[in-house]
Amino acid sequence: MTTTPTSTLNTATGATHAAILGIGAYRPSRVIPNSEVVEAIDSSDEWIQQRSGIKQRRWATAEETVQVMSVAAARSALEHAGVDARQIDAVVVATVTHMLQTPAVATAIAHELGTDQAAAFDISAACAGFCHGVALASDMVRGGSAGHVLVIGVERLSDLTDVGDRGTAFIFADGAGAAVVGPSDAPGIGPVVWGSDGEQFDLIRQREDWRDVLASDQPVMPHLVMQGNPVFRWASYAMAKIGQQALDRAGITVDELDCFVPHQANMRIIDAMARAMKLPDTVRIARDIAEQGNTSAASIPLALDRMIAEGDARSGDTALLIAFGAGLAYAAQVVTVP
Repeated sequence: MTTTPTSTLNTATGATHAAILGIGAYRPSRVIPNSEVVEAIDSSDEWIQQRSGIKQRRWATAEETVQVMSVAAARSALEHAGVDARQIDAVVVATVTHMLQTPAVATAIAHELGTDQAAAFDISAACAGFCHGVALASDMVRGGSAGHVLVIGVERLSDLTDVGDRGTAFIFADGAGAAVVGPSDAPGIGPVVWGSDGEQFDLIRQREDWRDVLASDQPVMPHLVMQGNPVFRWASYAMAKIGQQALDRAGITVDELDCFVPHQANMRIIDAMARAMKLPDTVRIARDIAEQGNTSAASIPLALDRMIAEGDARSGDTALLIAFGAGLAYAAQVVTVP
């Protein structure tokens, strides 16, 4: 027996278009040059720069917590956007280094910022997390579940770095970046291309399970490990195809692209992707990794913020964002620079 509904369910309606309205960043105060990490891994400054392009990285002090860095980056993004914190309806934090399983750090950040009971949650997509957050925020604004969304990418990877691991000790760093996503008169965020390759789950991962750590006679903080060569091959070529798909879905050609802002994983990967995509010399490429290191979910907003500050990215420019990392998770979209 079927029944006929007696009423029609209301649905939310949102903005026709969404865009990134403002970008902000926070860089920790501790600058760690290669000279401070080489001895523990029997290496050299020349070897590190040749392998990764990194000259130095930022590591947080004890006072520069995930929440502290996030709030600072968020306030900068809100100011850039000209948006009051009370206008934020949702806070999305991409991180793998908030050390509490629950509650989400997003809730504490939302409260400290003074939002008006915003929805707040964390997402775990490693280095791809910020691009995931931007995609979710765009859909929320256009779908009507939020008017303005604050997206934060933040990491304290120094907490999970084995300083004696020759493959990772010189790579990982700390920092936070934020973006305010809201309504726009014109399209400002293109369709996302995202996915995962779980068959390669073990290429980048937390080495120890927390249960194994607690069962150990000498518990230590779990560390991140990475199989560098397979990750390099996968990211350099598979991600170039994802970047091209994002351009195609946005209806943008490489000749129309102004900026390329990839995850700051490795300078050689960045260069290999640019070659594989045949980016013209007119496209300005983010290379924040040289001074900042690999900050996982924070790397794209940090890199874009630096490009804006240094004049390499200007308001209205078209930028391709692409991120990839543990999982293996990835995401890419074309955006308009705020």
